[in-house]
Amino acid sequence: MIYVLNGPNLNRLGTREPAVYGSATYSDLVDICESTAEDLGVTVEVKQTNAEHEMIDWLHRAADEGADVVLNAGAWTHYSIAVRDACAMLGGKLVEVHISNIHTREEFRHHSVISGVATGVIVGLGFDGYRLALEHIAR
Repeated sequence: MIYVLNGPNLNRLGTREPAVYGSATYSDLVDICESTAEDLGVTVEVKQTNAEHEMIDWLHRAADEGADVVLNAGAWTHYSIAVRDACAMLGGKLVEVHISNIHTREEFRHHSVISGVATGVIVGLGFDGYRLALEHIAR
């Protein structure tokens, strides 16, 4: 099992800042992740939450299972030590993904508290970043 976990406001894809995130919807993202997983012969569970405690619970579950995780923590990336600490408990691979290039955006987005505990980080490649993360984990 590979968990693809998405944080706050990602449910608003397609309407939230389309100049930054594009016009594709969250449903489109789920479809890409599921079809990529099928092509790779792996199982994914794709989830999104706007509640930090729920994300932490999902990360704890992945840690208990030794599962791999593709994580777009959204804004929590930049300040949530609680999400970072939950990520540090993971025994499987953790690929941090961001649809936009966080390093070309506002200064407060340039730092990730999660990157230091991630296996790898993919930024700025749109939804393709999720496909690449799943391919990496499946190898």
